[in-house]
Amino acid sequence: MNKYIKLLRPKDWAKNTFLFIPVFFAGNLFSVPKLEHLIAGFFSFSFIASAVYILNDYRDIEDDRKHPVKSKRPLAAGTIKPIAALITGAVLLVTGFSIALYADPDYLFLSILVFYFTLNVGYSLGLKNVSVLDIIIIATGFVLRIKAGGYIAGVDVSPWLTLMVLLLSLFMAIGKRRDDILLKLETGSDMRKSIKGYNLEFLNTMLGLLSAIIIVTYIMYTLSAKTYERLQNYHLYYTAIFVIAGMMRYLQIILVQNQAGSPTEVLYKDRFIQVTLLLWVASFYVILYLKNVTIFNSL
Repeated sequence: MNKYIKLLRPKDWAKNTFLFIPVFFAGNLFSVPKLEHLIAGFFSFSFIASAVYILNDYRDIEDDRKHPVKSKRPLAAGTIKPIAALITGAVLLVTGFSIALYADPDYLFLSILVFYFTLNVGYSLGLKNVSVLDIIIIATGFVLRIKAGGYIAGVDVSPWLTLMVLLLSLFMAIGKRRDDILLKLETGSDMRKSIKGYNLEFLNTMLGLLSAIIIVTYIMYTLSAKTYERLQNYHLYYTAIFVIAGMMRYLQIILVQNQAGSPTEVLYKDRFIQVTLLLWVASFYVILYLKNVTIFNSL
């Protein structure tokens, strides 16, 4: 059973919590009438994502065997036969799309999910070999997650939020590509075909550029007139300190420690990132959901 759990990569389901971001930023996480539908959407997206992981692993068996970490995946390690993995993926697809109909009977969520799956099939079948396009497709997947969450909850996804998610996911994808470059320099082997279009200088430049844009975009979001008009709160800019701290720490992990192979692994293992994220969520919660707290009213 453990090998099938590894095949589904439930640790990566953390990415699908992005579905909850629109309703959280809207300030009505606990009053949304479709919270159970949002939870169903999370599992629907997770099952479809796992099916995509299986297809990707099936296509990359030989390449993954060269990778020090990916070689331990069930298909690359030979602990699960390819036909069994593909059958598991088919079951996940049927289950995921069925749950999607419950999450949103109007088919909007289902259409986004179908587009996400189609885009990732294209990614697995060859688009991932095109430099720059590969990370854009990854980032698009995160944007689709917040759009899907917004549709289910009936919450408008602001352009600011879309931009921040796009930029952040591009940043993390570039960090992963940098890790692939380091492995190439260490082993002499390309871990993926698209890596030929990257080098450390290019990726380091993009990391610095994107991190600056992310911070500026977040601060502009917290100070924008539309944000105040929608949330009736001008204290959100206080939360920028945690965004800056988190970005600095992630850059430190990437550029100093050279350990940015998986953003989800960083999230699960790095205590500084965990504490910073919790403090950001807590401060956002206090400012948005406890608007009458005296300390904030006096600042």
